[in-house]
This record gives sequence, structure tokens and C-alpha cells, in this order.
Amino acid sequence: MTELERKRKTLELRAAEIRRLTLGQIHKVGIGHLGGSLSVADLLAVLYFDKMRVDPKNPKWADRDRLVMSKGHAGPAVYACLAMRGFIPMEQLDTLNQPYTNLPSHCDMNRTPGIDMTTGSLGQGISCAMGIAMACRADGRENNVYFVCGDGETQEGQIWEAAMFAGHRKLGRVIGFLDYNRLQIDGTTDDICSLESPAKKYEAFGWRTEEIDGHDVIAISDAIERARAQAEKPTMIVMHTTKGKGVPEIENQASNHNCNVNDALYAAASARLDSEIAALKEVLAQ
Repeated sequence: MTELERKRKTLELRAAEIRRLTLGQIHKVGIGHLGGSLSVADLLAVLYFDKMRVDPKNPKWADRDRLVMSKGHAGPAVYACLAMRGFIPMEQLDTLNQPYTNLPSHCDMNRTPGIDMTTGSLGQGISCAMGIAMACRADGRENNVYFVCGDGETQEGQIWEAAMFAGHRKLGRVIGFLDYNRLQIDGTTDDICSLESPAKKYEAFGWRTEEIDGHDVIAISDAIERARAQAEKPTMIVMHTTKGKGVPEIENQASNHNCNVNDALYAAASARLDSEIAALKEVLAQ
């Protein structure tokens, strides 16, 4: 196995584990934001296990890279990563959205170690990411600031105010990801308010852009490297994804935005993911 093949399989394993843990969290509470959490699992695998400079023993380390999950309802997938990296105990995942939990449905920096910004009011996360980037610049730090926004969220005006600001300020340390799965809570983005070539829109605001397969871990990794190789412009990476990726029973359905995970769905999906995880581990053990 080549080094590149090993890297691919390792990151695919991490993505499968993120999906498995996300599924388990939402099954435990019975309902949750499954679709949009699953669609960013590959990205999160690359960020947390290949790219981001973080320290689980020091979550507030000043020189850490930052992640703002602007589509805050994807919190369960982020929590899976935090547990896998040792920021929080693995057993804490069973408390998702339960009374007195430190793992609320949407990301909360005041409750969860490793969360850099409270999000959930859609459209605001990207503005917060720009504020973080400006603060790091003012402090003379070279932190990379990553953010993830949804395509339905991108219909919010605040997204474009922040995009204009970042382009004007040449925030080259900002690397954004658009989870372009073309679905939102009420239906398809094209039916509700089409984005119509989002990459071209960001280019018009002074960003460098790329479009990639958002489920190809090497494509994600390479796109991040190209973004980090320059500091003149912020980067938007448009990821073409499938909402609900990894659970065929709910893939490409608007209803999976916030859906029930009953025992039957959980049994089928978890068995499939467990098989995928076992197969990847076997390949990597060779």
C-alpha cells in the first residue's frame, strides 16, 4: 500500500467512525440533525485527523487553529470528533441534547471543550469566523480559521456581508467550506432560493474558490493544502455532498434534516457502518 493509499484509508476510517458515533448519539435521544451531520463527516475527518493544529489537553491554546461550524446543527458530528481526539469523554456522547447536557443540539463554546464558537442562528457563524481571523491578525498570530456553512444557510444576507468583508480585508488565513448538498429543511435549495454557482459569487467578493467532491478525503486534503499555500485571499471550497451520506435509507431526502432514528433504522445503519469500519481496519492492518 502506498503512503497516499494508507492516508486515504485512514481518513475514510475516521469518517466512518464519525458517522457511526453520530448515528449512535441521535439514536440515543431518538431524533436529531442527522442528514447535515453525516454530509460533513469526511471533511471533519480531514480537519481533525490531518490538518488542524489543536491540543485536546489545552482546548484554549492561543496558537490553535479554529473551527466555526456555522451550520451549528451539525454539532453531533463535531462532538464525535472531539470525543475521538480526547477533548471530551467518549461516554459523554450519550448525553446529546439531554437535560443538563454539555452537548446541546447546536454547538456551544460555553459548554463544550474544543468548540470555538457558539452557532445555530444560521448565517452568523461566518461573521464570527471573520472576527476571529481579524483578532488573530491583530495579535500577530498565524492561526488558520476554518468555517463550515450550509447551502440553505447561504441564503442568509449576513453570509454575503461577511464574504464581502473577508475579501476586502484579504483574510488569507480563512478557509471556508460550503456543504453543497442542495437540500434544506423545506426542500431543495434550487426550489426555495437557488444559489446559482456559489463559487462564482465568492470569486466576485474577492475569494479564491474550488469545487470538489466533498466525500473524497484526499480531494479535501489537497484543496486545504492549496488554500494554505497562499495568504492573499480567503478561500471557499465548495463541497458537492450528499445529505445523509452513509445511511442510504435517508440519503438525499429533505426530511433527514431533523429526523427520527428508530431502532430498526439504527440497527440497519449501524451494522452497515460497523462492517465498513471493520473492513477498513483490516485493510490498514495489512
